[in-house]
Amino acid sequence: MKRASIKDIARIAEVSVATVSYVLNKKEGSRISEATKKKIHDVAKSINYTPNKIAKSLKMSKSKLIGLIVADISNDFYSNIARNIEDQAMKLGYTLLIGSSDENPEKFRKLTELFSEQQVDGMIIAPVVDSDDAINKLIGEEYPIVTIDRYLKNVSLPGVMINNSEISEYICDQLVEKNFDEIIYVGYDTKLPHLLDRQDGFDKRISASKIKSKRILIGIHNITEEVHSKLRENLNLNKKTAIYFSSNKLGIAGLRYLNDNNIRVPEDVSVIAFDETEAYHLFPTDIDFVQQPLIDMAKESVKLLDSQINNYTPNGKRVIFHAKYMGRNSVK
Repeated sequence: MKRASIKDIARIAEVSVATVSYVLNKKEGSRISEATKKKIHDVAKSINYTPNKIAKSLKMSKSKLIGLIVADISNDFYSNIARNIEDQAMKLGYTLLIGSSDENPEKFRKLTELFSEQQVDGMIIAPVVDSDDAINKLIGEEYPIVTIDRYLKNVSLPGVMINNSEISEYICDQLVEKNFDEIIYVGYDTKLPHLLDRQDGFDKRISASKIKSKRILIGIHNITEEVHSKLRENLNLNKKTAIYFSSNKLGIAGLRYLNDNNIRVPEDVSVIAFDETEAYHLFPTDIDFVQQPLIDMAKESVKLLDSQINNYTPNGKRVIFHAKYMGRNSVK
């Protein structure tokens, strides 16, 4: 007969494996409700669960594994940040497990559960829209978590990010000084606060100027097709125009449209894009872009997580780094 496990208890009680572990190991300071604790003990008793003493002794020591959940591993930003986090983690003796949520909240939740089952000591995460419940569940279990690049307004966690609003204000000011007839902001149709911060920074500065502007918002799926369609509708080459792409994926899609339609940069239109990517180097013009300090962000995120693992606190500091505008040859 198969030995009952904490996975069986978690499945029957409809809680996470980590919650069962916290309750059965009688860990102090957990905010798990008395009703949930009773339910777990009742299920354990009903299926004749007996703890595996060898496994328990192993769990009491740290696994030296940490999990990283990025939003899209195919994105140069996240693949580069993952590599830098791995390098920093290894310096502290950790092995990194990586998962990509693909901007899917259900996949994000499953990755948090998978990492929990694999007994990672903590997680570095890039939250996605509607991931609040999965994150709050981990917080309730006092699981060490650090956010990177992103944050959620109604979830308090230590994290690492850049000054999204301020750098967008700066970019807008640079374009306003060039006296364009029109500036087009290309962003995402999203609820993610860090992307809304970029948009708000641009809106704040453009509204203080006398220059006309357009806002193009794109869904997270079918990016290339939507960007091409929206630029076809909104780009007027009879005007002196600049385009600000607020992510590297939007920038790549936009540059492809310009290239396919023989629209010259910066002779016909000026361009600034967010984040550095190898794809920009394939374009005939050196593209102006916003550079994020990836090494510093990775180092700080691992440092914060290591601190949480060794001395957990429910609220941690959010560290904000300053991005840089790297002027090249794509703005005239």
